[in-house]
Amino acid sequence: MTVAAESPGVPVREGLYGDRVGAVEPGGIEFISAQERHGRPLDLFWTWMSPNLEFATVFVGVIPVAFFGGGFWPTALALVLGSGLGSVTHGVLSSWGPKFGIPQMVQARGAFGFVGNVLPASLNAFTAGVGWFIVNSVSGGFALQSLFGWQFWIGYVIVVVAQVGVAFIGHNFVHVFERTVFPYLAVVFALATGVILSKTHYGAGFDAHNSPGGGSSAAFILALFISYGYAVGWNPYASDYSRYLPSSVNRKRVGLWAGLGVFVSCAVLEIVGAGVGTLHGTNANPTTNFTHPLGHALGDAVLIGITIGAVAANVINIYSGAMSFLTLGIRLPLRLRRALVALASGALGLAIGLVYKAQVGPGSHYENFLLAITYWITPYLAVVLLDYWLRRGVYDEQEFFDRQRLRWKAPVAMATGIAASIPFWDQAHPIPLGYFPKHYPQLGDLSFFVGFTVAAVVYLALNADPVRNRLQRA
Repeated sequence: MTVAAESPGVPVREGLYGDRVGAVEPGGIEFISAQERHGRPLDLFWTWMSPNLEFATVFVGVIPVAFFGGGFWPTALALVLGSGLGSVTHGVLSSWGPKFGIPQMVQARGAFGFVGNVLPASLNAFTAGVGWFIVNSVSGGFALQSLFGWQFWIGYVIVVVAQVGVAFIGHNFVHVFERTVFPYLAVVFALATGVILSKTHYGAGFDAHNSPGGGSSAAFILALFISYGYAVGWNPYASDYSRYLPSSVNRKRVGLWAGLGVFVSCAVLEIVGAGVGTLHGTNANPTTNFTHPLGHALGDAVLIGITIGAVAANVINIYSGAMSFLTLGIRLPLRLRRALVALASGALGLAIGLVYKAQVGPGSHYENFLLAITYWITPYLAVVLLDYWLRRGVYDEQEFFDRQRLRWKAPVAMATGIAASIPFWDQAHPIPLGYFPKHYPQLGDLSFFVGFTVAAVVYLALNADPVRNRLQRA
């Protein structure tokens, strides 16, 4: 079901934009009309590959081995499973973009209503525009520090300015940028993959000396959940980059290419990270531990790739963070409101990152952040996926923009899912360790499973009649 440009109550993005690359994208979160639609499903492959060809992805695989004592093969299996789970839902949500022609967080209003949607939209604005922005920028700053010997802040500022510039221009330039940098990133990381895997200690098993507790099962579960958290972290942005596709495209291909882009890049580089973990690097700069085994020439090329990859990732984060902020309903009459919100987000991230780089970059409490982002995303996913199933994907698109429309069941289910997961949080910074990880460390962090399940059960229970009708029609 698509919306006609003349549909009352559905704001259409103003200005002529089409497929122009150099023009600044006008508007914000409005519906994309038929005459503005363009592109093909395949474009989503490199749009989602490039942002993951960076050091932050590698470090996901380093953590379970180097800091939790995981064996190489169990860790590799967990990384594939976790990345696969997050990529499947990413493909599903991406396929909704051509159908509705609006950003992902605006689509969530179908389930949450206008006011209720403030819960996931505000969390995503912070996660994307502040959390991921800083983590990836710090990675790029460390890479330039390693490459040129600069002070950290110089490289960090260069990375931030580059990524804010791309996100400021907008949708078409984001796609072109990701496609342009893809060949270089693919080649250098493919070469690095070959070198690292040729030196990996495949026989490395569980190492109790590197484990803070919980044994091999905790290391496996941690690898599963942080890789899932990394992949699923892209889910709330999914249709932001597919909403310009014509409504007539094959939506299965849209989901396939988007999901594969996330899965291939994450699974491969995370396994490489597990290989790095078996080499036991000890340099204070975490990027150096990755590039040292590569030799001088390839190592320098990869450092450049790490910087470009950080920019590629944060272009997506800044753009979608601005979308989520606008979804909160704050009225900004300016024609370039999305672009200006992206600029403001970059300025905020620049300041925070310079002050707290040691606390947010890979090598600090990075695993805590990767786990923490699943605490709200999985309950959110349970609600939007079930709502779509209950309604058979049929929405009156005017409801996406109706400020008076209230739906209390979705935010209640999501909040309940988050609350139920708290005893399972495997966090020591900055909040206390949850009851179950504290008393049963071998379980690791089961928060994503608990949060998703509880939110799903509560939402189904609150919609008993629609569930019954849906099952009877099946």
